[in-house]
Amino acid sequence: MSSIPSGAASGPVTFAALGVPSPLVAALAEGGITEAFPIQALTIADASQGRDVCGKAKTGSGKTLAFGLPMLARLSSDPAPPAAGRLPRALALVPTRELAKQVADVLEPLAASVGLTLVACYGGTGMDAQIAALRGGADIIIATPGRLIDLRQRDDVSLAGIEVLVLDEADRMADMGFMPQVEWLLRHLTHPHQTMLFSATLDGDVDRLVRYEMTDPVRHEVISEQPTVTAMSHRFLLVHQMDKVKVVASIARNASRVIVFSRTKRGADKLTESLRKEGVDARAIHGDLRQQVRERALKQFADGKLPVLVATDVAARGIDVDGIDVVVHYDPAEDAKAYLHRSGRTARAGRKGVAVTLLLWNEQMEVEKVKKRLGVDQPVVEIFSNDARLADLAGWDPAIASVA
Repeated sequence: MSSIPSGAASGPVTFAALGVPSPLVAALAEGGITEAFPIQALTIADASQGRDVCGKAKTGSGKTLAFGLPMLARLSSDPAPPAAGRLPRALALVPTRELAKQVADVLEPLAASVGLTLVACYGGTGMDAQIAALRGGADIIIATPGRLIDLRQRDDVSLAGIEVLVLDEADRMADMGFMPQVEWLLRHLTHPHQTMLFSATLDGDVDRLVRYEMTDPVRHEVISEQPTVTAMSHRFLLVHQMDKVKVVASIARNASRVIVFSRTKRGADKLTESLRKEGVDARAIHGDLRQQVRERALKQFADGKLPVLVATDVAARGIDVDGIDVVVHYDPAEDAKAYLHRSGRTARAGRKGVAVTLLLWNEQMEVEKVKKRLGVDQPVVEIFSNDARLADLAGWDPAIASVA
Protein backbone atom coordinates (compact mmCIF):
# COMPACT_ATOMS: atom_id res chain seq x y z
CA MET A 1 0.00 0.00 0.00
CA SER A 2 1.38 3.39 -0.95
CA SER A 3 0.85 6.11 1.64
CA ILE A 4 1.72 9.73 2.26
CA PRO A 5 1.00 12.12 5.14
CA SER A 6 -2.02 14.34 4.53
CA GLY A 7 0.17 17.43 4.65
CA ALA A 8 3.20 16.06 2.82
CA ALA A 9 5.16 18.90 1.29
CA SER A 10 6.25 17.20 -1.93
CA GLY A 11 5.14 20.13 -4.05
CA PRO A 12 1.80 20.79 -5.74
CA VAL A 13 0.50 18.24 -8.22
CA THR A 14 -1.71 19.50 -11.04
CA PHE A 15 -4.62 17.55 -12.43
CA ALA A 16 -3.16 17.77 -15.92
CA ALA A 17 0.00 16.06 -14.65
CA LEU A 18 -2.20 13.23 -13.35
CA GLY A 19 -3.63 12.68 -16.81
CA VAL A 20 -7.03 14.29 -16.24
CA PRO A 21 -8.53 15.32 -19.63
CA SER A 22 -8.28 19.01 -20.47
CA PRO A 23 -12.05 19.73 -20.42
CA LEU A 24 -12.20 18.49 -16.83
CA VAL A 25 -9.04 20.41 -15.89
CA ALA A 26 -10.62 23.56 -17.31
CA ALA A 27 -13.89 22.95 -15.46
CA LEU A 28 -11.99 22.47 -12.19
CA ALA A 29 -10.00 25.66 -12.77
CA GLU A 30 -13.24 27.61 -13.25
CA GLY A 31 -14.15 26.55 -9.72
CA GLY A 32 -10.74 27.59 -8.39
CA ILE A 33 -9.44 24.02 -8.07
CA THR A 34 -5.98 23.65 -9.59
CA GLU A 35 -3.96 21.36 -7.30
CA ALA A 36 -4.70 17.80 -6.22
CA PHE A 37 -5.17 16.75 -2.61
CA PRO A 38 -2.96 13.86 -1.43
CA ILE A 39 -5.61 11.15 -1.91
CA GLN A 40 -6.26 12.48 -5.42
CA ALA A 41 -2.57 12.55 -6.28
CA LEU A 42 -2.23 8.95 -5.11
CA THR A 43 -5.25 7.37 -6.77
CA ILE A 44 -6.23 9.22 -9.96
CA ALA A 45 -3.55 7.77 -12.25
CA ASP A 46 -4.24 4.16 -11.24
CA ALA A 47 -8.00 4.63 -11.37
CA SER A 48 -7.77 6.27 -14.80
CA GLN A 49 -6.03 3.15 -16.09
CA GLY A 50 -9.02 1.04 -15.05
CA ARG A 51 -7.43 -0.54 -11.98
CA ASP A 52 -9.54 -1.46 -8.97
CA VAL A 53 -8.56 1.07 -6.31
CA CYS A 54 -8.82 0.87 -2.54
CA GLY A 55 -8.30 4.27 -0.91
CA LYS A 56 -7.99 4.82 2.82
CA ALA A 57 -8.58 8.40 3.91
CA LYS A 58 -10.80 10.30 6.29
CA THR A 59 -13.89 12.35 5.47
CA GLY A 60 -13.02 15.72 4.00
CA SER A 61 -9.82 14.52 2.33
CA GLY A 62 -11.01 15.02 -1.25
CA LYS A 63 -12.25 11.53 -2.10
CA THR A 64 -15.09 12.75 -4.33
CA LEU A 65 -12.70 14.01 -7.00
CA ALA A 66 -10.38 11.05 -6.40
CA PHE A 67 -13.03 8.71 -7.78
CA GLY A 68 -15.10 11.21 -9.75
CA LEU A 69 -12.42 12.43 -12.14
CA PRO A 70 -11.28 8.96 -13.31
CA MET A 71 -14.92 7.90 -13.64
CA LEU A 72 -15.79 10.92 -15.78
CA ALA A 73 -12.61 10.55 -17.84
CA ARG A 74 -13.36 6.91 -18.60
CA LEU A 75 -16.98 7.48 -19.60
CA SER A 76 -16.25 10.55 -21.71
CA SER A 77 -13.44 8.83 -23.60
CA ASP A 78 -15.89 6.14 -24.79
CA PRO A 79 -19.26 7.90 -25.03
CA ALA A 80 -22.49 5.96 -25.06
CA PRO A 81 -25.12 6.41 -27.80
CA PRO A 82 -27.13 9.59 -27.14
CA ALA A 83 -30.50 7.87 -27.36
CA ALA A 84 -32.80 8.41 -24.36
CA GLY A 85 -33.21 5.39 -22.16
CA ARG A 86 -29.59 4.27 -22.32
CA LEU A 87 -28.35 2.23 -19.38
CA PRO A 88 -26.39 3.95 -16.61
CA ARG A 89 -22.67 3.21 -16.88
CA ALA A 90 -21.37 4.31 -13.48
CA LEU A 91 -22.70 3.98 -9.94
CA ALA A 92 -21.49 5.58 -6.72
CA LEU A 93 -23.04 4.19 -3.54
CA VAL A 94 -22.93 6.45 -0.47
CA PRO A 95 -24.37 5.96 3.03
CA THR A 96 -26.53 9.07 3.50
CA ARG A 97 -28.86 11.42 1.66
CA GLU A 98 -26.71 14.42 2.53
CA LEU A 99 -23.58 12.80 1.16
CA ALA A 100 -25.40 11.78 -2.02
CA LYS A 101 -26.40 15.38 -2.61
CA GLN A 102 -22.91 16.69 -1.81
CA VAL A 103 -21.24 14.25 -4.21
CA ALA A 104 -23.77 15.07 -6.92
CA ASP A 105 -23.27 18.82 -6.42
CA VAL A 106 -19.51 18.40 -6.91
CA LEU A 107 -19.66 16.08 -9.91
CA GLU A 108 -22.67 17.35 -11.84
CA PRO A 109 -21.00 20.45 -13.37
CA LEU A 110 -17.89 18.40 -14.17
CA ALA A 111 -20.02 15.74 -15.87
CA ALA A 112 -21.79 18.41 -17.91
CA SER A 113 -18.43 19.73 -19.11
CA VAL A 114 -17.75 16.41 -20.85
CA GLY A 115 -21.30 15.80 -22.06
CA LEU A 116 -22.39 13.34 -19.36
CA THR A 117 -25.54 13.29 -17.26
CA LEU A 118 -25.82 12.48 -13.58
CA VAL A 119 -28.78 11.62 -11.37
CA ALA A 120 -28.82 11.52 -7.56
CA CYS A 121 -31.21 8.95 -6.07
CA TYR A 122 -31.90 9.07 -2.34
CA GLY A 123 -34.81 8.82 0.06
CA GLY A 124 -36.73 11.58 1.73
CA THR A 125 -37.86 13.01 -1.61
CA GLY A 126 -40.37 11.82 -4.16
CA MET A 127 -39.37 9.13 -6.62
CA ASP A 128 -41.12 10.60 -9.65
CA ALA A 129 -38.47 13.17 -10.55
CA GLN A 130 -35.69 10.63 -10.07
CA ILE A 131 -37.48 8.05 -12.22
CA ALA A 132 -38.09 10.60 -14.97
CA ALA A 133 -34.41 11.57 -14.94
CA LEU A 134 -33.34 7.94 -15.15
CA ARG A 135 -35.70 7.26 -18.04
CA GLY A 136 -34.31 10.28 -19.84
CA GLY A 137 -30.93 8.62 -19.93
CA ALA A 138 -28.41 8.92 -17.09
CA ASP A 139 -24.74 8.07 -17.44
CA ILE A 140 -24.01 8.20 -13.71
CA ILE A 141 -26.06 7.41 -10.62
CA ILE A 142 -25.16 8.68 -7.15
CA ALA A 143 -27.36 6.72 -4.74
CA THR A 144 -28.03 5.54 -1.24
CA PRO A 145 -28.52 1.74 -1.04
CA GLY A 146 -32.15 1.79 0.13
CA ARG A 147 -33.47 4.09 -2.56
CA LEU A 148 -31.57 2.29 -5.31
CA ILE A 149 -32.99 -1.07 -4.21
CA ASP A 150 -36.50 0.44 -4.35
CA LEU A 151 -35.88 1.68 -7.89
CA ARG A 152 -34.36 -1.61 -9.00
CA GLN A 153 -37.19 -3.70 -7.58
CA ARG A 154 -39.71 -1.49 -9.39
CA ASP A 155 -37.75 -1.97 -12.65
CA ASP A 156 -37.22 1.78 -12.85
CA VAL A 157 -33.46 1.37 -13.23
CA SER A 158 -31.17 -1.28 -14.66
CA LEU A 159 -27.69 -1.96 -13.31
CA ALA A 160 -26.75 -4.27 -16.16
CA GLY A 161 -24.60 -1.66 -17.91
CA ILE A 162 -22.51 -0.48 -14.94
CA GLU A 163 -18.84 -0.21 -15.93
CA VAL A 164 -17.57 1.75 -12.92
CA LEU A 165 -18.64 1.13 -9.32
CA VAL A 166 -17.71 3.38 -6.42
CA LEU A 167 -18.26 2.48 -2.78
CA ASP A 168 -17.77 5.74 -0.88
CA GLU A 169 -17.53 5.92 2.92
CA ALA A 170 -17.67 2.13 3.01
CA ASP A 171 -16.95 2.02 6.74
CA ARG A 172 -19.98 4.20 7.43
CA MET A 173 -22.20 1.98 5.32
CA ALA A 174 -20.99 -0.95 7.43
CA ASP A 175 -21.53 0.95 10.71
CA MET A 176 -25.07 1.86 9.65
CA GLY A 177 -25.95 -1.74 8.83
CA PHE A 178 -26.15 -1.28 5.05
CA MET A 179 -23.86 -4.13 4.02
CA PRO A 180 -26.71 -6.57 3.21
CA GLN A 181 -28.24 -3.94 0.89
CA VAL A 182 -24.85 -3.21 -0.70
CA GLU A 183 -24.24 -6.90 -1.32
CA TRP A 184 -27.74 -7.26 -2.82
CA LEU A 185 -26.99 -4.48 -5.27
CA LEU A 186 -23.58 -5.91 -6.16
CA ARG A 187 -25.25 -9.17 -7.19
CA HIS A 188 -27.19 -7.21 -9.82
CA LEU A 189 -24.05 -5.78 -11.47
CA THR A 190 -23.75 -8.26 -14.31
CA HIS A 191 -21.37 -6.30 -16.55
CA PRO A 192 -17.58 -6.50 -15.93
CA HIS A 193 -16.74 -3.36 -13.97
CA GLN A 194 -14.01 -1.41 -12.27
CA THR A 195 -14.46 -0.96 -8.51
CA MET A 196 -13.17 1.95 -6.44
CA LEU A 197 -13.64 1.75 -2.67
CA PHE A 198 -12.91 4.58 -0.26
CA SER A 199 -13.06 4.26 3.49
CA ALA A 200 -11.55 5.65 6.69
CA THR A 201 -10.97 2.08 7.91
CA LEU A 202 -10.41 -1.18 6.07
CA ASP A 203 -11.32 -3.79 8.66
CA GLY A 204 -14.32 -6.05 9.31
CA ASP A 205 -17.03 -5.94 6.66
CA VAL A 206 -15.04 -3.45 4.59
CA ASP A 207 -12.09 -5.84 4.40
CA ARG A 208 -14.47 -8.58 3.26
CA LEU A 209 -15.73 -6.33 0.46
CA VAL A 210 -12.17 -5.65 -0.64
CA ARG A 211 -11.26 -9.35 -0.64
CA TYR A 212 -14.35 -10.69 -2.37
CA GLU A 213 -15.60 -7.85 -4.58
CA MET A 214 -12.37 -6.34 -5.92
CA THR A 215 -9.80 -7.69 -8.37
CA ASP A 216 -6.14 -7.15 -7.52
CA PRO A 217 -6.82 -3.69 -6.08
CA VAL A 218 -4.05 -1.14 -5.78
CA ARG A 219 -4.10 0.32 -2.27
CA HIS A 220 -3.38 3.90 -1.30
CA GLU A 221 -3.56 5.58 2.09
CA VAL A 222 -3.41 9.16 3.30
CA ILE A 223 -2.01 9.19 6.82
CA SER A 224 -3.32 11.92 9.09
CA GLU A 225 -0.52 13.94 10.61
CA GLN A 226 -2.23 13.84 13.99
CA PRO A 227 -4.67 11.35 15.46
CA THR A 228 -8.13 12.90 15.53
CA VAL A 229 -8.23 12.83 19.30
CA THR A 230 -5.10 15.00 19.66
CA ALA A 231 -6.03 17.50 16.95
CA MET A 232 -8.54 19.27 19.18
CA SER A 233 -9.16 20.45 22.73
CA HIS A 234 -11.42 18.32 24.91
CA ARG A 235 -13.67 19.53 27.70
CA PHE A 236 -15.83 17.37 29.95
CA LEU A 237 -18.33 19.51 31.81
CA LEU A 238 -20.47 18.35 34.71
CA VAL A 239 -23.75 20.25 34.36
CA HIS A 240 -27.10 20.28 36.07
CA GLN A 241 -30.24 19.19 34.26
CA MET A 242 -32.11 22.48 34.68
CA ASP A 243 -29.07 24.46 33.49
CA LYS A 244 -27.97 22.19 30.62
CA VAL A 245 -29.66 24.03 27.74
CA LYS A 246 -28.39 27.37 29.05
CA VAL A 247 -24.83 25.99 29.02
CA VAL A 248 -25.21 25.11 25.34
CA ALA A 249 -26.64 28.57 24.67
CA SER A 250 -23.66 30.21 26.39
CA ILE A 251 -21.26 28.16 24.28
CA ALA A 252 -23.15 28.99 21.08
CA ARG A 253 -23.15 32.74 21.74
CA ASN A 254 -19.36 32.73 21.78
CA ALA A 255 -18.73 30.63 18.67
CA SER A 256 -19.56 31.17 15.02
CA ARG A 257 -20.45 27.59 14.09
CA VAL A 258 -21.48 24.84 16.53
CA ILE A 259 -22.85 21.36 15.98
CA VAL A 260 -24.69 19.74 18.90
CA PHE A 261 -25.29 15.99 19.09
CA SER A 262 -28.48 14.55 20.52
CA ARG A 263 -29.00 10.82 20.96
CA THR A 264 -32.61 10.82 19.72
CA LYS A 265 -34.73 12.59 17.10
CA ARG A 266 -37.21 13.74 19.72
CA GLY A 267 -34.37 15.02 21.87
CA ALA A 268 -32.96 16.98 18.92
CA ASP A 269 -36.32 18.67 18.31
CA LYS A 270 -36.79 19.49 21.97
CA LEU A 271 -33.28 20.90 22.31
CA THR A 272 -33.69 23.01 19.18
CA GLU A 273 -36.90 24.51 20.51
CA SER A 274 -35.28 25.20 23.89
CA LEU A 275 -32.27 26.90 22.31
CA ARG A 276 -34.54 29.16 20.28
CA LYS A 277 -36.27 30.21 23.50
CA GLU A 278 -32.81 31.18 24.75
CA GLY A 279 -32.36 33.41 21.72
CA VAL A 280 -30.06 31.04 19.83
CA ASP A 281 -30.78 30.42 16.15
CA ALA A 282 -30.71 26.62 15.85
CA ARG A 283 -32.12 24.03 13.45
CA ALA A 284 -32.34 20.26 13.75
CA ILE A 285 -31.56 17.54 11.22
CA HIS A 286 -32.72 13.96 11.67
CA GLY A 287 -34.42 11.18 9.74
CA ASP A 288 -38.01 12.22 10.52
CA LEU A 289 -37.63 15.60 8.86
CA ARG A 290 -38.41 16.14 5.19
CA GLN A 291 -35.30 16.02 3.03
CA GLN A 292 -35.84 19.59 1.82
CA VAL A 293 -35.86 20.82 5.43
CA ARG A 294 -32.64 18.94 6.18
CA GLU A 295 -30.93 20.23 3.06
CA ARG A 296 -31.98 23.82 3.76
CA ALA A 297 -30.67 23.67 7.34
CA LEU A 298 -27.39 22.09 6.25
CA LYS A 299 -26.87 24.68 3.51
CA GLN A 300 -27.54 27.55 5.91
CA PHE A 301 -25.07 26.00 8.35
CA ALA A 302 -22.41 25.49 5.68
CA ASP A 303 -22.90 29.06 4.40
CA GLY A 304 -22.44 30.49 7.89
CA LYS A 305 -26.02 31.78 8.09
CA LEU A 306 -27.03 29.30 10.80
CA PRO A 307 -24.80 29.22 13.91
CA VAL A 308 -26.09 26.02 15.53
CA LEU A 309 -27.04 22.68 14.02
CA VAL A 310 -28.57 20.03 16.28
CA ALA A 311 -28.12 16.55 14.85
CA THR A 312 -28.57 12.89 15.59
CA ASP A 313 -25.60 10.61 14.91
CA VAL A 314 -27.06 9.05 11.77
CA ALA A 315 -28.14 12.35 10.22
CA ALA A 316 -24.73 13.90 10.89
CA ARG A 317 -22.84 11.23 8.98
CA GLY A 318 -23.36 13.13 5.75
CA ILE A 319 -22.15 16.48 7.10
CA ASP A 320 -18.93 17.61 5.47
CA VAL A 321 -18.55 21.22 6.62
CA ASP A 322 -15.27 22.92 7.42
CA GLY A 323 -14.89 25.66 10.01
CA ILE A 324 -16.90 24.11 12.85
CA ASP A 325 -15.59 25.73 16.04
CA VAL A 326 -17.21 23.53 18.66
CA VAL A 327 -18.77 20.08 18.76
CA VAL A 328 -21.07 19.65 21.76
CA HIS A 329 -21.97 16.16 22.93
CA TYR A 330 -25.27 17.18 24.54
CA ASP A 331 -25.89 13.50 25.16
CA PRO A 332 -22.52 11.79 25.82
CA ALA A 333 -21.25 9.53 23.06
CA GLU A 334 -22.05 5.86 23.60
CA ASP A 335 -18.49 4.70 22.95
CA ALA A 336 -15.07 5.87 21.80
CA LYS A 337 -15.84 5.31 18.13
CA ALA A 338 -18.98 7.45 18.30
CA TYR A 339 -17.01 10.14 20.13
CA LEU A 340 -14.43 10.27 17.36
CA HIS A 341 -17.06 10.32 14.61
CA ARG A 342 -18.84 13.22 16.27
CA SER A 343 -15.77 15.16 17.40
CA GLY A 344 -14.07 14.77 14.03
CA ARG A 345 -16.41 17.47 12.66
CA THR A 346 -14.10 20.06 14.20
CA ALA A 347 -10.32 20.66 14.05
CA ARG A 348 -10.18 19.86 10.34
CA ALA A 349 -7.82 21.06 7.62
CA GLY A 350 -5.32 22.31 10.18
CA ARG A 351 -7.86 24.42 12.10
CA LYS A 352 -8.34 24.40 15.84
CA GLY A 353 -11.50 23.12 17.46
CA VAL A 354 -13.08 22.05 20.73
CA ALA A 355 -15.08 18.93 21.60
CA VAL A 356 -17.31 19.43 24.65
CA THR A 357 -19.11 16.66 26.50
CA LEU A 358 -21.93 17.66 28.84
CA LEU A 359 -22.66 15.08 31.49
CA LEU A 360 -24.97 14.71 34.45
CA TRP A 361 -23.86 13.20 37.74
CA ASN A 362 -25.13 9.72 36.81
CA GLU A 363 -23.26 9.69 33.47
CA GLN A 364 -19.73 10.12 34.82
CA MET A 365 -18.83 6.43 34.89
CA GLU A 366 -19.66 5.87 31.21
CA VAL A 367 -17.84 9.03 30.18
CA GLU A 368 -14.75 7.92 32.11
CA LYS A 369 -14.76 4.65 30.15
CA VAL A 370 -14.78 6.57 26.86
CA LYS A 371 -11.97 8.85 28.04
CA LYS A 372 -9.85 5.89 29.08
CA ARG A 373 -10.39 4.13 25.76
CA LEU A 374 -9.36 7.27 23.89
CA GLY A 375 -6.41 8.03 26.14
CA VAL A 376 -7.77 11.50 26.89
CA ASP A 377 -6.44 12.67 30.25
CA GLN A 378 -8.80 15.56 30.96
CA PRO A 379 -10.68 15.98 34.25
CA VAL A 380 -14.39 16.59 34.58
CA VAL A 381 -15.16 20.19 35.57
CA GLU A 382 -18.41 21.31 37.18
CA ILE A 383 -19.73 24.38 35.42
CA PHE A 384 -22.78 26.64 35.29
CA SER A 385 -24.19 28.62 32.39
CA ASN A 386 -22.98 31.96 33.80
CA ASP A 387 -19.36 30.78 34.00
CA ALA A 388 -17.05 33.09 32.03
CA ARG A 389 -14.95 30.12 30.92
CA LEU A 390 -17.69 29.09 28.48
CA ALA A 391 -16.74 32.11 26.35
CA ASP A 392 -13.30 30.61 25.62
CA LEU A 393 -13.42 26.86 26.12
CA ALA A 394 -9.90 26.26 24.81
CA GLY A 395 -8.36 29.11 26.79
CA TRP A 396 -8.29 27.58 30.27
CA ASP A 397 -6.77 24.57 31.99
CA PRO A 398 -9.37 22.04 33.19
CA ALA A 399 -6.92 20.69 35.76
CA ILE A 400 -7.17 23.91 37.78
CA ALA A 401 -10.78 23.32 38.88
CA SER A 402 -11.60 19.65 38.47
CA VAL A 403 -14.22 17.52 40.13
CA ALA A 404 -12.86 15.05 42.64
